[in-house]
Amino acid sequence: MGSRGADTFERVTVTWQPRVLREYSFIADGERGALIGPDGAIVWLCVPHWDSPAVFSALLGGRGGYAITPSDPRYVWGGYYEPGSLIWHSRWTTAAGSAECREALARPADPHRCVLLRQVEAVHGPARVTVLLDLRAGFGREPAAELSKEQGCWTGRSGRLRFRWSGAARARPDADGRLTMTVKLAPGEQHDLVLELSDAPFRQPPPDPKAAWSATEEAWSAVVPDCHGLIAIRDAQHAYAVLSGLSSASGAMVAAPTTSLPERLGGVRNYDYRYAWIRDQCYAGLAVAAHGPHPLLDNAVRFITARLLEDGPDLRPAYTTRGDRIPAERRLRLPGYPGGAAMTGNRVSKQFQLDGLGESLQLLAAAARYDRLGPEDWRAAEIAADAIERRYGEPDAGIWELDNHHWTHSRLTCVVGLRAIAVAAAASADGAPGSHGSRQAAAWSALADRILATMANSVHASGRWQRAADDERLDASLLLPGLHDVPGPGDPRTEATYRAVTAELAEDGYVYRFRHDGRPLHHAEGAFVLCGFWLAQAASAMGDKVTAARWFERSRSACGPAGLYAEEYDVRQRQLRGNLPQAFVHAGMLHTAVRLSADGTRALGG
Repeated sequence: MGSRGADTFERVTVTWQPRVLREYSFIADGERGALIGPDGAIVWLCVPHWDSPAVFSALLGGRGGYAITPSDPRYVWGGYYEPGSLIWHSRWTTAAGSAECREALARPADPHRCVLLRQVEAVHGPARVTVLLDLRAGFGREPAAELSKEQGCWTGRSGRLRFRWSGAARARPDADGRLTMTVKLAPGEQHDLVLELSDAPFRQPPPDPKAAWSATEEAWSAVVPDCHGLIAIRDAQHAYAVLSGLSSASGAMVAAPTTSLPERLGGVRNYDYRYAWIRDQCYAGLAVAAHGPHPLLDNAVRFITARLLEDGPDLRPAYTTRGDRIPAERRLRLPGYPGGAAMTGNRVSKQFQLDGLGESLQLLAAAARYDRLGPEDWRAAEIAADAIERRYGEPDAGIWELDNHHWTHSRLTCVVGLRAIAVAAAASADGAPGSHGSRQAAAWSALADRILATMANSVHASGRWQRAADDERLDASLLLPGLHDVPGPGDPRTEATYRAVTAELAEDGYVYRFRHDGRPLHHAEGAFVLCGFWLAQAASAMGDKVTAARWFERSRSACGPAGLYAEEYDVRQRQLRGNLPQAFVHAGMLHTAVRLSADGTRALGG
């Protein structure tokens, strides 16, 4: 619905002010995602795919963004998601009243066309907002060109992308290709803006805003399950929505929608996470499977199976969402987010990570419990198990993608995966490979036992697991095998590892991955939020429900108003660090909520 008030032209100025990460919200449609600042500025969006060059790159100090901002600079901001979706409401209160901007990327998604929906409403009193569209494809290098207005719609190009913007008939271009206008709304009025970005010509008329909003609402309600019965219901459902928003039609889920948000200010850890990691995909699938046979489980299995069938023992740690190889890491010509350098590509493509094979088997076994595996999936399980047998003696980069070692976590993860798929094969009436389900299950179990028998030198003198035979340090990832009863229920190594992590890797209720050196933990890096969720699950498995709830509550507090988790949390400064939102942290939150609910744990917050 158009506004009755005047859309007047005036020169407007918007500065793309960097924000601390906790202040950003996130919208996504499965094929791409955008970050929105508290001022209503969309500062990050890659089109048409997750790993495409950004068309809005102000997040990394580049040019390009799309702002709907209160004209009165004296405002306070807030916002919220509609339950079970990534439909966000930016909210601003001024002296004149309050306004909201409803924001979403339209679903169902078209892999070639991004549709960005924005609806401004004067909620209490009149509203006046400034609108600026500054399209800059190619990470800010390509300003909008060939601008034309016809029947109230602006059209043009930015690099190889075409765009169409409806609802902005009174916008005016400046010499730099930016379109600006001011929108005035009477109390209760709304104004719709629809921006389309495509790498192909537009074949259909502009979408009707009402129909597009309705289809988007229905699409979200179809994919995000009801999480009643879980502790932290709203957060668990929101975690599922984030995972769904990060998952493409191929089934692949990106680790994060962003690149180069530093894990430590001024440090060297600035990575591009706009790709699908095998490990992260499995963590998300396992979290979903713990709750039920929801669509994201099938998506994860489909992607993992395809990669195993294609690459077998040469399974790569990560791929693009289309299943392609990841390009080599290179520096972008952008200033970068404050404290970090802007990068694209990722060096992980050259690594071997043994644990990915074990996690793939865990995922396939979880799907088998719901009778969700077909012949190709069982073939993928055979390939993964054979690859483990062939390669478990090799050094690998491990879960933290470090130098090649015989990492304890990697091998224990393979033991977990082999035992899980053996149980699934033995229980399957006709799904196991060929007609030899029992014999195959026995072979996989025997392989798991052989690997475990080689790991006596991975036990620390104190009785806990250590990172590697030649690395006595503790590692929070060594909690994971115990959550799957590996080596076995009540094993003293599992209990000793749990006690050691609690005593040595925790600070103020948050958990770190490992100790880098003799410095205090927080001097080396931030707390690793996922590790806090693991420790909550471990405490619950040990029967300490109160402690489990405390670890869970502390970890789920490490987010901003939009409920988004980054990879790390700066305990001293209470800030998010790393790319945002980080998929495997949301998976960890969901998985922990399910486990603690099943164990009868009562969260402190309800």
